[in-house]
Amino acid sequence: MNAQVELDRLIENCKSEGSTPSLLLHACCAPCASYPLEYLVEHFDITLFYYNPNITEQAEYQKRLNELLRLAHEFGVNVIDGGYTENLFFSATKGLEQEPERGSRCSVCFELRLKETAKQASNKFDYFATTLTLSPLKNATLLNEIGQRVAKECNATYLPTDFKKKGGYLRSIELSKKYDLYRQNYCGCVFSKRKD
Repeated sequence: MNAQVELDRLIENCKSEGSTPSLLLHACCAPCASYPLEYLVEHFDITLFYYNPNITEQAEYQKRLNELLRLAHEFGVNVIDGGYTENLFFSATKGLEQEPERGSRCSVCFELRLKETAKQASNKFDYFATTLTLSPLKNATLLNEIGQRVAKECNATYLPTDFKKKGGYLRSIELSKKYDLYRQNYCGCVFSKRKD
């Protein structure tokens, strides 16, 4: 499946029908949300869902949330804060502490975030998706597979994406400069801060 082709097809269908489906868009941070918002805001009624139990330092969590709220205001969309959780990520990834970045610990983390997004989207939004596919360091195919699986479990509809396509990642860098967004240099968990 080519997520970009599928997304473009859905957008064209919505245009021809004159519909604006609702989308719960999981956002890991403002820079990663910037391009998806710019790209999708005229085609979907978007609500951002900031749910990131992997961000293990509360000050970092709040800093990223504040930046996302500021960006959301620029685009005229709402944000739901999933709340800071101190130990959920560590419980979910117990035994995977020594895994390298982009290994099985990250897959568990993706599932944790996407499953909660699917639960929030169920019976309230037409679709849910994640901004995580924007990063060149994240496997969009894996994220889309997880999204499809948890959608079935939660009675929700996942919108496959690969936001790094069409120059999305580079555009996010430009938008981060335009809006003077804080760009962190690690995913959020303490393990991603260490040198592997």
